[in-house]
Amino acid sequence: MLNRAIILASGSPRRRELLAQADVEFTVDAANVDESFEGGPEETVLELSRRKAAAAAQKHPGETVLAADTIVYCAGRVLGKPAGREEARAMLRGLSDGWHEVYTGVSVAKDGKIESRCDKTRVHFVFITDEQIDAYVATGEPMDKAGAYAIQGGAARFIDRIEGSPTNVIGLPMELACAMLGL
Repeated sequence: MLNRAIILASGSPRRRELLAQADVEFTVDAANVDESFEGGPEETVLELSRRKAAAAAQKHPGETVLAADTIVYCAGRVLGKPAGREEARAMLRGLSDGWHEVYTGVSVAKDGKIESRCDKTRVHFVFITDEQIDAYVATGEPMDKAGAYAIQGGAARFIDRIEGSPTNVIGLPMELACAMLGL
């Protein structure tokens, strides 16, 4: 493990896995903030990650805090976590046979300051049939994922091209996060 422990202001199991794989020592203290915000995709993830970093930094003065917020953006719409199976199916149908973007805002709070940056990755899905969508939704995997899919899970078979950071699509662009943390 690196000798510089951080506070991860996120309850995301995927972010925990990515940090652990990179040997980053961290403690989880998920920030509970108001996530309502109206803006473009980049502005939204930057603002929400800043809010999370600020909330956690207040609770942990003197500590380095890492926060992130990820959204999927397709055809002018933000796709968050689906509210149910029907919404998951609709999201996946919308992603089928086309490009979409994944935006993650990363904020680091340290020494009374918050630095925020955004990463964007373009992802292309092959055409997926209703039967494939139904089978994937039946696994339950899409239900707690922005855009109703996990690139590191069962949806990997639907993705034929990616432009940018794969870890961004998982929920934390590790290249960016480590650079911001000075790791």
